[in-house]
Amino acid sequence: MDLWLIYGGTFDPIHNGHLAIARAARDALGTPVRLMPAADPPHRPPPGADALQRARMLDIAVAGEPGLRVDRRELERDGRSWTADTLRALREEIGPRRPVALLVGADSFLGLPSWKQWRELFELAHFVVAERPGSPIDGALPEQLAEAVAGRWAEAPSALEQAPAGRIWRLRQPLSDTSASGIRRRMREGGDWRGDLPPAVAAYIERHGLYGRAPLRSRAGGSG
Repeated sequence: MDLWLIYGGTFDPIHNGHLAIARAARDALGTPVRLMPAADPPHRPPPGADALQRARMLDIAVAGEPGLRVDRRELERDGRSWTADTLRALREEIGPRRPVALLVGADSFLGLPSWKQWRELFELAHFVVAERPGSPIDGALPEQLAEAVAGRWAEAPSALEQAPAGRIWRLRQPLSDTSASGIRRRMREGGDWRGDLPPAVAAYIERHGLYGRAPLRSRAGGSG
């Protein structure tokens, strides 16, 4: 069966580093990547743009990109966007046997023990861990995580298609060290941020005055 690959996050905002990870995973695994914006992120402060705006920026970013899709299932569910609950709901939809994988960054993977019901995630999905500079996972893992992942590492992406869940594969690509938090900081400080975003996404942010910026029409003195 084809692998169902989910790339979740706040995407606050979606940037070129996110897209590089999604493209690399799509190409390496030969399957579409479903970018899934979180409605109510439990692991971080409230986002700088609301869920619908973040989803709209994702729509703009992946327009015309083969194999990249936006999945709004977490926006359509009431309450917090816990990954375990999302995966259980997905399993009810597609069944228990289809391979499912979560695409996460190395930082998120190292923080897995802080997630709700994190051990159960290995029964619900595989993990594809995208590494970027400064986030190596070759060193000593946290004790709880090391115990949970022992024996789960896959040497080839094809291993993810041979079981519904439970394996871990490292996406070793020359990934960008761009971060959404760094982009938001440069916005606050008046630095250059547009180059790290798809041009149409940067234009959307300016047009709608997101992240504390004045809308373009306000700065231009327009009334309508």
